[in-house]
Amino acid sequence: MSRLDLNRNESIDELLAAILSIKDMEQCRAFFSDLCTVQELKVFSQRLQVAKRLLDGQTYETIRSEVGVSSATITRISTELQFGAGGYRSVIDSAKDEEK
Repeated sequence: MSRLDLNRNESIDELLAAILSIKDMEQCRAFFSDLCTVQELKVFSQRLQVAKRLLDGQTYETIRSEVGVSSATITRISTELQFGAGGYRSVIDSAKDEEK
């Protein structure tokens, strides 16, 4: 069970439903441009890059130097990959399937 399931509320469900309703990249870019700051989007994208690289077997040092995040961030994401709800792995796998 994810932390969101444990802390479920209507506002979060509404946000997630809004994200699921996005139809294409242009609408997605516009929504997230309005929703988040550039810095927030950069942080989210870095986290996804870290997860992808960890799943590819890269070392913490390589990830830290190439992505520009702290070892603490890498450790946190590694912990989520091992013990979390499976969201990173699921989305990364789905994206790989769509590329094929």
